[in-house]
Order: sequence, then structure tokens, then C-alpha cells
Amino acid sequence: MFTGIIEDLATIVSIEKDQENIHYTVRSTITSQLKIDQSVAHNGVCLTVVAIKNDTYKVTAIQETLDKTNLNSLATNDTVNLERAMQLGARLDGHIVQGHVDQVGTCTNIEEENGSWRFTFKYDTSLGNVTIEKGSITVNGTSLTVVDSTEGGFSVAIIPYTYENTVFKDFKIGSEVNLEFDVIGKYVKRLTQGY
Repeated sequence: MFTGIIEDLATIVSIEKDQENIHYTVRSTITSQLKIDQSVAHNGVCLTVVAIKNDTYKVTAIQETLDKTNLNSLATNDTVNLERAMQLGARLDGHIVQGHVDQVGTCTNIEEENGSWRFTFKYDTSLGNVTIEKGSITVNGTSLTVVDSTEGGFSVAIIPYTYENTVFKDFKIGSEVNLEFDVIGKYVKRLTQGY
């Protein structure tokens, strides 16, 4: 379980294909605080630490994860948002985030708004996901509040701190992002609409 509050910007050091799996070696300032078997969210994708060496660690993404996220588009030297799992009893500053990406979305617009930014994204509605204004959404692991919600789209407002300390500063129109929709909203939708 995560909160969507990004702890570090990490760098992809190497990418190794192993049958249908991909091993990512990551350099982070929090590597010394990690341990093997620990869950860490990478751009919102929960991956398990499988090896640690000096200031780098390794995680593995299986085909299921690669099919549902934008991890396939990562390259060496790319930057990713990092968050360790939340601690029981700690303050929940973002919202309840599972680290289980629902689908990939696309950035369709970026507007600078006198010191902040508005990012607009679109997503495929055939998977049944929805947003609501003032509801929660996770974009590449970052907990955000939906500003505008439309059929298959939404926008979020990004303050300077978030812009500088997450991968939002790297987004361009057309960038693919990992989306995790609000878990409470998903349960409510399932209960009201059935299977």
C-alpha cells in the first residue's frame, strides 16, 4: 500500500530482458534504506526489490505488468518516481494507492498557469475506469486531485514543488503515463453496476 507521495527521483541504470521478464537496475538516494523483498512503487508500479549493490538495486517486471503499464517505454538514464510502501500508523498524506496500475493514459495538453501547471490526460474508457472532479487519481505514482473530469479524460493542477520533484517536468504532449484510479471509486462502481 502506498500514498502517492513521491520520495525520490531515481535513474534507470540498466535494462535486461530475461525471457518475457525485464530486470531494471535503478540508482536511488534511498537504496541504502531498502531491503530485498521490499515493495517499491516505480512510476506507480509496485515492484519487488530482488537485489541490492552499493547505490543500485534491481527489480523485475513480468509480462502482465509490462502489458498494463508504460514500463516497456523506459530506457537507460530515464528518471522514475519512487515511493516505498507506507508504514502502518504513519500519516496518510496522499490517498490510498495500491501500486497496481489500471491502465496507461496519454498526456494531451500542458498549460502553464502563472506559477503552476495544468496537465490534461486521456484514457480508454472501454476498461470501465472513471474519474470525478475533486476525486483522487494517481499519475505515474503521484497522488493528485482531479480538476476537470470528462468522458475518457481529466486534468490535474501541478504546483511548483510537485513539478520539480517528480517526473512531471519530463512530460510532453503524447507522453504515456501509468494511471491508477481511486480504489474506493472502483469498489463503489462495481457494487452499483455489478460484474
